[in-house]
Amino acid sequence: MELRPIRTEADYQQVLQEIELLFDAEPNTPECDRLDILSSLAESYERLHFPIELPDPIEAIRYYMDARGWSHNDLEAYLGSRVSSAEILARKFSLTLEMIRKLNKELGVPAEILIQPYQSLQTSA
Repeated sequence: MELRPIRTEADYQQVLQEIELLFDAEPNTPECDRLDILSSLAESYERLHFPIELPDPIEAIRYYMDARGWSHNDLEAYLGSRVSSAEILARKFSLTLEMIRKLNKELGVPAEILIQPYQSLQTSA
């Protein structure tokens, strides 16, 4: 197969088949180099044609909490004393910029997830 941009679904499927054949290529070989190039082409096509949407900010916070075995009580230190974590998780109030900064810095929740608009009871009323 000649190396060229992936423009169609058929091109994409052909690249995936070749990637599968080359998957066990030895490092530092022409086959491994070809696998690397084909993988980059496939990734570029997928990013354009199959974008993955960012998760809802509150669902992302819940995910990070679950991963750490935390309850809403554990989250309060990051959300300040004015608004309880239970109210944020119940969508009664929206995240503030300061909360977003703390959740990003302390929990590692990506800022691009936290800054997205989301439905809260405060904004829908």
